[in-house]
Amino acid sequence: MTDLSQFDPNKVSNLKNNIFGLPFGEDEARLVILPVPWEVTVSAAAGTARAPEHIYKCSKQVDLFDADVPDGWKKGFYMREQDKKILLKSDYLRKEAELYIDYISQGEAVEKNSFMCKSLKEINAGGVMLNNWVYEHTKELLDKGKLVGLLGGDHSTPLGYFKAIAEKYESFGVLQIDAHCDLRKAYEGFTYSHASVMYNALTEIPQLTNLVQVGIRDYCQEEWDYIRNSNYRVTTYFDRDLKERQYEGQQWKQIADEIVSRLPENVFISFDIDGLDPKLCPNTGTPVQGGLESEQVFYLIKRMLQAGKKFIGFDLNEVGVGENDWDANVGAHILWRLCNLLVAAN
Repeated sequence: MTDLSQFDPNKVSNLKNNIFGLPFGEDEARLVILPVPWEVTVSAAAGTARAPEHIYKCSKQVDLFDADVPDGWKKGFYMREQDKKILLKSDYLRKEAELYIDYISQGEAVEKNSFMCKSLKEINAGGVMLNNWVYEHTKELLDKGKLVGLLGGDHSTPLGYFKAIAEKYESFGVLQIDAHCDLRKAYEGFTYSHASVMYNALTEIPQLTNLVQVGIRDYCQEEWDYIRNSNYRVTTYFDRDLKERQYEGQQWKQIADEIVSRLPENVFISFDIDGLDPKLCPNTGTPVQGGLESEQVFYLIKRMLQAGKKFIGFDLNEVGVGENDWDANVGAHILWRLCNLLVAAN
């Protein structure tokens, strides 16, 4: 048991301690954060593979008092060291993916180029490897009775965690905060693309009964048709519609409660940072004008908990890396509040 008698949460963080300057080891921590430095299939700006280390550094500047959960941190948060082999593999395959994306963007046929065929095969194999790695590590932690937060990386990273959660709960839903639907099938030829994570989850995980998406504002016809034909397995709250409802006088409380009513008993939160207004995440890979305020999202989560829904896990992903670490600072504060709310709910 960690001795907190000599730990003062009001003082400057001890840089020798773990995430948020907390003095917990993994064994004592109630919640363990798994960093996944992976961004092979990002289709615009890169950088999110370096987000875990930047968020970790910025976390030491986060004050530990949370008015919603004042003593949540006392249950213990711990972040594992990132696996350098995963980062190196991501870097290697990312270079291959960049060449591949450039090739197909010029209208060239992949099947006519043996090098591109080989690259595509390697990239897709890398996605399978990453999914298995995430599954094994999250399952290990869940089997130990830990709460788990996954820190990406791009949005392809949590699929293995969804599969581990599916073995723990007979059924669950995902509350997705995002600018994008991520419902494309094998986007750009990549089976496990960041733009396909929810399509893959719905296809491969029957225990995932409901997907509720909030903040969506950039999507294609294929995704629109998928939502319309999902028989309400997918419910999407488009950013434009949310704003129009508020312009016409509806309160966010009313809208939030409606969103919550679409969720099942067990809820996993998949938080893509680009679901927020880009002023909060200017260096995310694919920023889109519009979006949510962070307090809107946390109000929604609190209404979810007040309605008796069980918060079972989360991922935070697509945090970019900029010169002044603004994105990582925002990411660290969001991670802090997600951790507090998850331990409070369990």
